Amino acid sequence: MKPAPSLRPCFTVVARVDPGIPLEKRGDDVLEFIPITGGPVTGDVEGEIIPGGGDWCLARADGSYDVEARYLIRTTDGDVIDVVNVGVVRPPATDGAGEYFLTTPRFRTVAPHLQWLTRSMFVGRAYAHDGDTTIDVYEVLD
Repeated sequence: MKPAPSLRPCFTVVARVDPGIPLEKRGDDVLEFIPITGGPVTGDVEGEIIPGGGDWCLARADGSYDVEARYLIRTTDGDVIDVVNVGVVRPPATDGAGEYFLTTPRFRTVAPHLQWLTRSMFVGRAYAHDGDTTIDVYEVLD
């Protein structure tokens, strides 16, 4: 087996959010839409989140969450990046390990100098706070 891929830190997204809007309840599972209202992007990609995106967050009966966020970033150069970010949140483990909040962002853009975003895999380590979610984005290297 080959060694595991390494990760290269790329940029950080701070997505400001409004309170969730309940959409559906099935048993103990609840699906909410969490509006994304903006926020800065810093690092290899610099810009702002365009208000209007959202996160479809399924709160599961087992205490974990399935998340699927869609939003747009406008770079400081005026380019637009479409983001689809799917992830999983687990509560802290009983062994003292912290919360598990990992994502797999995918990017689309027509900007020639940003095509590297469309040709690599990325993982995100996320942290939820009151009013925003911070995602540190890493490129997976072969």
